[in-house]
Amino acid sequence: MLHAPPLRALLDQYSAGSVLTCEPVDQGLLNRGFRLRTTRGRYFLKHHFDPETADPAAIARQHTATRRLADLGVPVAPPLAGRDGRTVAVVGGHAYALHPWIDGRHRHGGQLTTEQCGRLGALLGVVHASLERVMASAPGPRPESADPADTHALIDDLLGRVRRHEPPTAFDELARHRLLERRVLLDQHADRRPPRGGSVGWVHGDFHPFNLLYRGDAPAAIVDWDRLGLQPRAEEAVRAAAIFFVRPVGTLDLPKVRAYARAYRRAADAPASELAAAVHRVWWERLNDFWMLRWHYERGDTRADSQFPAASALVVWWSREYDAVCEAFTR
Repeated sequence: MLHAPPLRALLDQYSAGSVLTCEPVDQGLLNRGFRLRTTRGRYFLKHHFDPETADPAAIARQHTATRRLADLGVPVAPPLAGRDGRTVAVVGGHAYALHPWIDGRHRHGGQLTTEQCGRLGALLGVVHASLERVMASAPGPRPESADPADTHALIDDLLGRVRRHEPPTAFDELARHRLLERRVLLDQHADRRPPRGGSVGWVHGDFHPFNLLYRGDAPAAIVDWDRLGLQPRAEEAVRAAAIFFVRPVGTLDLPKVRAYARAYRRAADAPASELAAAVHRVWWERLNDFWMLRWHYERGDTRADSQFPAASALVVWWSREYDAVCEAFTR
């Protein structure tokens, strides 16, 4: 445990009783959380430690959003208020929030039936439509797409880091292969750089299997709203599908994607043209993205290594099967 939470001070602020057990919850890459059992119940204690998302004002905005979503019937787990009425507790310079414990399990796309994939897409569509109702509208910036010249420079840098790693490992060999392969793909598709992003709205920001809890066959709670923000909505739908429905060999389960996307379009009232543009932008984003390798070689952080084989293979397959992927999201 890198940072033991000040349980006595926190529980006193929340009138949550005395701690009986405290267990770290280690699923996820960026979050730090604890499962608490106290004399008054079971809770999830979240330590907001990522500098990009730990601002108390930003956390309070997330909390307001989830409370309003809960009022609309969206499955979320809003935070509890402390004695002072606030949902963010700052102790020793660290920000915390206390949530009710939600019993449930994570499920990836391979564990969902086609019908359940449709429910998943509808759920995300409802989230986007509901956020539009409960959040103040604001013109968000439309993000610029990645510049392949910058990506080529990054590939050269990463290849140098791979070469300097001695003795080479199986991960190094795969990284080198994928980097050289990606360089060729970028040259082949250099003329397909997309324009700025499409319709911007409020999104969850990190919708993937570890942030959705199921109880039985039904979603029990969407958790971890740290990345709540203004982004092109349809792009979140495409990114989520690329995580939920990627197979270990690096292909997408297109029948499940189709069921998911149809339900999303209906629930979010999103036209097929918006999804087609999002598919193109997310494909380009994946083509130019090396965050897993940057974690490994620049930061010495290997937590995402297990995801790299499928994710890197997906880019190659998606480039080859682009039309089929686009059809699955739009028809």
